[in-house]
Amino acid sequence: MESNSSEEINYAAIKTGADNYEKYLPLLKDKKVGIVTNQTGILTNKTHVVDFLLEKKIAIQTIFAPEHGFRGTADAGEHVVDGKDPKTGLPIISLYGDNKKPKPAQLAGLDVMIFDLQDVGARFYTYISSLHYVMEACAENNIPLIVLDRPNPNGAIVDGPLLEKEFTSFVGMHPIPLLHGMTIGEYAQMVNGQKWLKDGAQCKLTVIPCVDYKRTMPYSLLVKPSPNLPNDQSINLYASLCLFEGTNVSMGRGTEKQFQIYGSPYLTKTNFSFTPKPNFGAKDPLYNGKECFGEDLTAYPKLKQLELKWLIKAYQNTSDKTKFFNGFFTKLAGTKKLQQQIESGVSESEIRKTWQKDLEAFKKMRKQYLIY
Repeated sequence: MESNSSEEINYAAIKTGADNYEKYLPLLKDKKVGIVTNQTGILTNKTHVVDFLLEKKIAIQTIFAPEHGFRGTADAGEHVVDGKDPKTGLPIISLYGDNKKPKPAQLAGLDVMIFDLQDVGARFYTYISSLHYVMEACAENNIPLIVLDRPNPNGAIVDGPLLEKEFTSFVGMHPIPLLHGMTIGEYAQMVNGQKWLKDGAQCKLTVIPCVDYKRTMPYSLLVKPSPNLPNDQSINLYASLCLFEGTNVSMGRGTEKQFQIYGSPYLTKTNFSFTPKPNFGAKDPLYNGKECFGEDLTAYPKLKQLELKWLIKAYQNTSDKTKFFNGFFTKLAGTKKLQQQIESGVSESEIRKTWQKDLEAFKKMRKQYLIY
């Protein structure tokens, strides 16, 4: 749905949950506070939420950081060590690697937990997996959780196959489609309401909503949500191109166009090629120093659905189809069917039809948790 000009005017006035501070500051007064955040936890004026809370004399005890670390500089999948924030001196506990869920000892003495991360609306983007484990730990340790909501830049898109239970992993924890079309606050309400936490537990949840936001609005992020999502185009293409992580095709890590191009040395030679080299977002990218042929999607019109055409085209054009998919693909897709359909030559439109029943059921269930 195209946003009209009146929505464009409102857009400048969107307040995120972090900006909606008159709603949450009273809940933090005289409390010992833990916070899950990273470089995306900022107010519209670019002040970091941790610095803002300290200015307001809120007693933050501990920072918990997701994949990529507190300042958001670690590569995807890289081990992030615990440490201290040099600016504030606060201890940082990593929620990635072996410690995905805060331990009781790490939560001891906390009265309340805050969660403020910018999600991008894709099932395999791991910030919602961190949310799950934080909610679970809060439920088990009887600590209230406050989620500061943020717009979903892919907020109007609900698409893709639903995750099947046997393919549950840190890149897919719940039976939702690849693009869920919810804000992180709405998602937290769904996790709680559907009793998806361990043993059906529920945490004491408060969502601080965005103000003047509609999910059909375009939303441009103030900072990169992670090292390899540098701009709006990459965030819009992310869900469609991330499926290449489960294949022998590069989606531009080791270039300046991550998640806006794709290619490999095994695809048909085209006019477009790129050569990955180590950079800020990838210390050892796939096909480091090798020429990859593929497509440049940097100017591709904004997607309104999950696109499979590039994946199908690459599979059809690769030199050895037996080496195209790897074991990670099924985890990303959340089902074995998608790989089987592509290998069997099923068309994109036919593949889409097989998702419809699940998508309709999900949309119906999702309605009760929507805020916007």
